[in-house]
Amino acid sequence: MDTQLTQTSLSKSATRAASSGFRRGTITKVLTYVLLIALAALMLLPFIWMASASLKLDKDVFRFPIEWIPQDPQWENYRTIWTRIPFMTFVMNSLKLTVIITFLQVATSSFAAYAFAKLDFRGRDLLFLAYLGSIAIPWQVYMIPQFILMRELDLVDKHMSLILLQAFTAFGVFLLRQFFISVPNEILDAARIDGLSEYGIYFRIMLPLSKPALATLTIFSAVFVWNDFMGPLIYLHSESLKTIQLGLRMFIQQYSTDYALIMAASLVSLVPVVVLFLAFQRFFVEGIGTTGIKG
Repeated sequence: MDTQLTQTSLSKSATRAASSGFRRGTITKVLTYVLLIALAALMLLPFIWMASASLKLDKDVFRFPIEWIPQDPQWENYRTIWTRIPFMTFVMNSLKLTVIITFLQVATSSFAAYAFAKLDFRGRDLLFLAYLGSIAIPWQVYMIPQFILMRELDLVDKHMSLILLQAFTAFGVFLLRQFFISVPNEILDAARIDGLSEYGIYFRIMLPLSKPALATLTIFSAVFVWNDFMGPLIYLHSESLKTIQLGLRMFIQQYSTDYALIMAASLVSLVPVVVLFLAFQRFFVEGIGTTGIKG
């Protein structure tokens, strides 16, 4: 009898403990989600204000209290920005540079990363450390030598100057190498036994397995090139070659008091970045979770 009472008491205690633990876990999860939602809303607040301001008249942009949803949306602002300056030209130039440079960075980085991760050659680790060390060198240190080199090659005021200078990235090599290391060597050895060349292994095995890392590098590279301001400012002088960031600067200089139009132009410049992230979001999150984990 005493044994049954003891077992019943222990069972009830375990049930109460489990129920209490479940409630604590549920409360903790709810509070975590509430905190994350609040932080996300706080981060999105400037963009929401920018979208709201882009649909107002200039006199209403800084009115307080803020009218988050304009009663009379000025959709005409988005049509006006395309006529005030050659905005489409700037967008196409940025799109051209972003696509070309991103493709080159992904291609060159993946080639180098495969060699550093899976090929055994003399001085491999030392060469990789030296190449990786270039990340620590501030861009301002070699900015002038680069410009002199481009000037001697007669590439100033040409898109080719930016393409050549940004076709390689040590960060991309490091990122992809860390992912390539996680691919088991047994898969590659089996492919070599079957007669597959190193190029075949690279194209048919490594690249398909590395979609998350490639998507991550694609997002980083594309966003950097799209938002790059100093590079185009230094090398591009003709209006027909300027990028969207230089176009926004020109717009602000010419229409510094038209804040509604400035907000509309800035919001338009964000659209390709948002679309790119949404398109690669699944691979990007997976890449962040797996890159650098050695299997």
